[in-house]
Amino acid sequence: MPRRAAIRRTRRSWLALGTALLLAFVAAGCTTTGADGADRAAATAASAGPAGAGVSGPLCEVLPAGTDPGNPASLTDKPVDVALQWIPVLTRFEAALRASGLAPELRSMKGLTILAPTDDAFAAKFSEDTLDKLFIERKDDLRELLRAHIVDGSRPLAELSAAGTVTTLDGTSVKVVATGTMARVADQADTLCVDYRAVNARIHIVNAVLGKLPTDADGGDHRSH
Repeated sequence: MPRRAAIRRTRRSWLALGTALLLAFVAAGCTTTGADGADRAAATAASAGPAGAGVSGPLCEVLPAGTDPGNPASLTDKPVDVALQWIPVLTRFEAALRASGLAPELRSMKGLTILAPTDDAFAAKFSEDTLDKLFIERKDDLRELLRAHIVDGSRPLAELSAAGTVTTLDGTSVKVVATGTMARVADQADTLCVDYRAVNARIHIVNAVLGKLPTDADGGDHRSH
């Protein structure tokens, strides 16, 4: 299908750039807290410049923009599960959503906020074997994992930061602390590009997987042979 082909072409061209900026973002110390960390995060975000359509953050500048397929303005009239398909650093999160069967539930919600981990975040959290089992055999665990990244109500990052804590759909109370123009979530994830808008949702890209499942990735290939 033409849309799928466009997605694949866009992902290939943007993903390498996104990974490079993620590494630079971490190296710059943006995961630190406190005044110094907030100042660095603000400086990083400011240096990225405006990204258009209301999105902001250091990763936005290497994601689709302008008239590129998947640019933020083009996603505002799409259901959230469709919008996620066009953001090239969220392929694993979007695939998890499809595998879990949660898409109809999300479409029926009046508003929701998604804290969406990048592909690199999934790679740092789970081995390939574990991901395969979650997608195929452990659907209940997968749904619970996804609910740990969803908040009721379509809420911009500024509102989440002002609230200080939010409750995800799995029942977990999650702290949100402003770090300059970005935020740190649950003391473990930093926002990278925020305030994507879909029909009934806001999408905030984060650099770590939330939830209660254990980490079992060590950077290698864990597939069984």
